[in-house]
Amino acid sequence: MQIKTMAFSSHTTPLKNPFLKTNFRSSILLKNPPSLSLPSPRIHNPLSPPNLRISHPTNSYCSQFRTACVGFSGSEVIDDDQLENVSEYASNEALVSGSELEDEKVEVVSSKRKELVDQSLWKQIKEIMMFSGPATGLWICGPLMSLISTAVIGRGSSTELAALGPGTVFCDNMNLLFMFLSIATSNMVATSLAKRNKKEVQHQVSILLFVGLTCGILMLLFTQFLGSWALTAFAGPKNIHIVPAASKYVQIRGLAWPAILYGLVCQSSSLGMKDSLGPLSALVVASAVNAIGHLVLCSWLGYGIAGAAWSTMTSQVIAAYMMIEALNKKGYNAFAISIPSTGEFSQIFGIAAPVFVTMFSKVAFYSLMTYFATAMGTFTVAAHQVMIQMYGMCVVWGEPLSQTAQSFMPELLNGVERSLEKARMLLKSLMIVGAILGVVIASVGAFIPWLFPNIFTHDLNVIQEMHKVLILFFIALSGTPCTHSLEGTLLAGRDFKFISLSMSGCFSLGALLLWLVSTRGYGLPGCWCALVAFQWGRFFFALQRLLSPQGMLSSNDTIEYKLGKLKAA
Repeated sequence: MQIKTMAFSSHTTPLKNPFLKTNFRSSILLKNPPSLSLPSPRIHNPLSPPNLRISHPTNSYCSQFRTACVGFSGSEVIDDDQLENVSEYASNEALVSGSELEDEKVEVVSSKRKELVDQSLWKQIKEIMMFSGPATGLWICGPLMSLISTAVIGRGSSTELAALGPGTVFCDNMNLLFMFLSIATSNMVATSLAKRNKKEVQHQVSILLFVGLTCGILMLLFTQFLGSWALTAFAGPKNIHIVPAASKYVQIRGLAWPAILYGLVCQSSSLGMKDSLGPLSALVVASAVNAIGHLVLCSWLGYGIAGAAWSTMTSQVIAAYMMIEALNKKGYNAFAISIPSTGEFSQIFGIAAPVFVTMFSKVAFYSLMTYFATAMGTFTVAAHQVMIQMYGMCVVWGEPLSQTAQSFMPELLNGVERSLEKARMLLKSLMIVGAILGVVIASVGAFIPWLFPNIFTHDLNVIQEMHKVLILFFIALSGTPCTHSLEGTLLAGRDFKFISLSMSGCFSLGALLLWLVSTRGYGLPGCWCALVAFQWGRFFFALQRLLSPQGMLSSNDTIEYKLGKLKAA
């Protein structure tokens, strides 16, 4: 045993003990420790206070045992065994404190996610708009690129404007088919992050990058070797004159397919990490590059539809690169690629397959509209190209409401603190925002081609065809944000089977209606009547599902049954 005498002053002074320095290389500040009974021998000095009191700092634990405070109560002698007890307690206290900090972080994240659902209706609506606002930019940039091409090409040539119709089907609409990859990425990354397993997150990103790159290469080969054949079959014999221009457009833009899908996985990974600013900044830069490229190559140099294709392709490659860099800055390697195992592929397929059916039905219907419009002549397909691009630009404004539902509904439907009442209130807020947004975007979308058609074309025949479908355009568009809110809630409740079946049914009925109106000579208004039926059919199917007494928002038994199935799976 070692004994060290200590001197005291009239005020509290730090205890400097060389023995402590010898036995503690790294010191610890004890945070609110329990009383320690150390059976140490005690030396009574008549000249000093009878007891020694050690006060413990309460600010935080750290890596060094720096101070102990000595008061008027006396002196103590600390032996080796006592110091070991103190060291063991301090180490345990540091571990517990670290665990408390991690718990506090989890509670902060959880409280942020609960903020939206615990607020009043008006505050909830305000938060929804603030949450979904930045995400809107991610959906707008893609249609904005095609709309820029439509506006620039339409001012130069009606034939090339008509060629954009089938061209965008094989570029933009085909891109929508791969949204299943985006949703699967966000789902798997978010699940791995919930486990706080960075290695698992990196592995999930790596295997999904492999899937995205593989799909991109296959699409590149398809557009380069089979693009002209597919466009000829799509356009039909009456519009064979627009195939060369459309083929040139598709083959140039097809060069970007690997970068597009690789960047899509990186973008969705960032979204799964609750970061929307990185992908948004990438797409803003890409849109600016696309606009400048159209002005230089199309308006100034006169390259026409080929210049539009090069501008869009370049901007998409730049966007993919910036999304890769955004993911790298988060500490993940966006260039690491892993081949998925059979089990991992099955996991991806299980999430992606129902979403793929849903997206395929939607894309197939829009493509059929363009197909039947193409058979009606150059002026009709040119007018349809303008209106469907305007429609695509406006309809994406409702997609962030679906993302909001998918982000906040799962905790209310399937979480530990499940509350169907709060889920219904959140859906009510989403529907109110969707109804207001639907009227606004439908009004603006119809207002522009009605009063400013020269933005897109100077051909009076094309303008006349555009004006025939303005009312139908408004009716079809006004209900889409509410539809997205309902379908997002169904996705949050993992009701994939119903969504895929309802969308397939709407597509089948819509395709039949398209065939009937086109064969009976109703022209472009007939095609847009079919779009109205398609969109509002989706709305009523989803609404009926959620309002049903056996629906996920009404029956606790149904939710518990679904939870049991999920646990069993």
